[in-house]
Formats: sequence, C-alpha cells, structure tokens
Amino acid sequence: MRNNHVVKLKPGREKSLRRRHPWIFSGAVASVESQPEPGATARVVTQSGEFLALAAYSPSSQIRLRVWSFNEEPGIDAAFIHGRIARSVMMRRQLGLLEDGGACRLVFGESDGLPGVIVDRYDRHLVCQFLSAAAEYWRDTVISALGELLSPLSIAERSEASARLKEGLQARRGLLRGSTPDAPVEFFAGGLRQLIDLGEGQKTGCYLDQNINRLRVAAYASGANVLDAYSYSGGFSIAALLHKAASATLIDSSADALNMAERQARLNGVADRCRYANANVPEELRRLRDSGQQFDLIVLDPPKFVSSAQQLKSGCRGYKDINMLALQLLHPGGVLATFSCSGHVSSDLFQKVVAGAAVDVKRDVQIIERLTQPADHPVALQFPEAEYLKGLILRCID
Repeated sequence: MRNNHVVKLKPGREKSLRRRHPWIFSGAVASVESQPEPGATARVVTQSGEFLALAAYSPSSQIRLRVWSFNEEPGIDAAFIHGRIARSVMMRRQLGLLEDGGACRLVFGESDGLPGVIVDRYDRHLVCQFLSAAAEYWRDTVISALGELLSPLSIAERSEASARLKEGLQARRGLLRGSTPDAPVEFFAGGLRQLIDLGEGQKTGCYLDQNINRLRVAAYASGANVLDAYSYSGGFSIAALLHKAASATLIDSSADALNMAERQARLNGVADRCRYANANVPEELRRLRDSGQQFDLIVLDPPKFVSSAQQLKSGCRGYKDINMLALQLLHPGGVLATFSCSGHVSSDLFQKVVAGAAVDVKRDVQIIERLTQPADHPVALQFPEAEYLKGLILRCID
C-alpha cells in the first residue's frame, strides 16, 4: 500500500534509522509533505529521497515519528496490525504463558513492533494501554484483533500514563468489550495466587514484570523476618511467606494497595504472619532504624523515581537514600533485594548508586544476583530503551 505522506529528514539524521532504531525526534525532520493527521503513516526518506521507513506521525510529540516497518511493502494497514498482534500472542504461547488462570504481558510496545501499545492478560481478561498517536490511530484494529485471537471475557482500557499527554492525547479508561467482573479477578503468577480489580491500581492493575523476580527473592526467605518497602499489593511478601519466611512487614503509602495485599495474604493462607504499615516509606524506614529494628530480608521496589533526564540527579539521590536506610536495617548476613524501574537509570548507574549507599553507611556488601524484566517484556536489540527494570540481590557480610 502506497502512502502519500512523506517526511524528509535533515542531512545526516538518518543514522539511527539505518541502525533500525524506531524513534525519530522532531529535530531530525526537515519537511513534512501533505500534512498527515496524528498517527497516520508516512514514508520517511533521506534528503535525496531514499526510502528509510514507514512510521506513524505525531505532531505534538518530541518523538515525531515511530517506526512500524523498515520495509516499504506491503504497507501499514489493518492486516499488518493484526499480524503483529498475532505474532506477539504466538510468542507468549511459546513461552507457556497463555494457560488458563495465568497472567502475562501480551504486547510490549516497540519491542513487539507495535509502538505505544501495551496489553496485559489476567486469566481471560485483557487490559490495554494506547500510549502513542500510532497506537491511538489503530486502536479499534488492535481491539478487534485481540478479540478474534483470544476470545477474552472482557477488554478494558487504562490509557492514563503521562506518555499520552506528550502525544497530545487525553487520559482515558473504560470497558471496551465484554462486561466488567463483579469481583476482583483471581490469577496465578509469580508463585502465588493474586487478585486484580480491573478498574483500579497502577499501570494495568498489577506489576507483571516482577513475577519471576518474586520467586528469586523468595529463595532467600526461609526463616527470615521480611521488610517489604513499597509493597503495593504484597507480591514479594506473600511469595516469601510461601517459602517459609517467619514474618513480613509491608509498608506502602496507599491504603487501597495494602487492603488488596491483606486480601491476597488471606487467599494464600499467610495472613497471620503479616503486619501492615500505611505510611510514607522513607519516613517509616527511618522510624524503624531509629527504634533499633533489624530484618533478615528487605525488598525495595519503589515507583519510578526518574521520568526524564532532568530528574536523574534527584532521582538517584532518592534511590541512594532508601538504600542507605535499608542497609542500616539489615542484620549481618541479611539480604537486600533492591530495584529501579526508571529507564533513564542504567544498570551500571544503579549499581554505582547502591554502592555509594553502602559506602556511606559503612556496610560491606556482595552482589549475589542481578535481576531484570521477564521474557514477556522483551527488549528489541535496536531499542535498548525497552530495558527499564533492573535489580540487585545483595548480601550484607559485615
């Protein structure tokens, strides 16, 4: 399918496209012919007219174009989008993630060749995010393909991330197909039974990217008194308790999240070993430290501290502060599992920040495991921005 819209790049600005990186920033654009509407497909060419890619145009975003394909044929149409969705579903099926009662990320944006499209599956219910002009333009096609390929009981939308505002789009949520369940949906993932209220919670309702990491952290939990900071709905704590932890203290600033954690603890038969603190996490960590309490296993899984390059310095200060507090709360020989979900913070930088925290509190620490996001959150080699989650399991040896 030929396209009438043509975007010509400035001389020398095609280098990233030749490396097959899928983003083109506004500063690289020399001219736009036959002004496309937001999300419409344009042919991207060099100054001499050489074809580079087919990409979705976004006039409001600094990321002016997001690449669909580096091939000029067959073009971008409903069949193309359907094929990309089908490929993503097939890859999750090959991973064994589409069994009844399970949960996984079905579509992970650019890494699955669907820029700005996020789809999570909770048993037979789907939750979507359409976070770019490209995703918004093909929204109905994506929904139709999901319905045809998976026959879900419901498809809901939680397009509320700040990325939409940068694309000139308003936040939106609601039911797209089927009916909203009367009660939270139960599913099994990360070694525990979990609940999700499809209309509430962060992101699409749960943090599926930590499913494997919960099990890795739980391997150190036998007999431990656990402190779970930024606990959200309690996944790390419950997994630890199921692996014979002695107790768990969950801290979160959201009372709703702690209520869900309590429900999940009961569902998994570990509620009698849980204590809940609805509090500001750094303040509660300081209170625990000052009262002389210590723990055998501590989990730090904070929200994103760095959303832009301008926040890098302050965000790293935040990571350092909470890791200093956690290290002060660890028994000698204790284990700290610490995470960052900030894409702007590289793995190397995160390790340096945590190392600085250990130096400042005079604790000797070993790295015993490095953690990242699971296989249903793949990272395209040409798109390192997709690798956002990093974690360290540390042992305090002094």
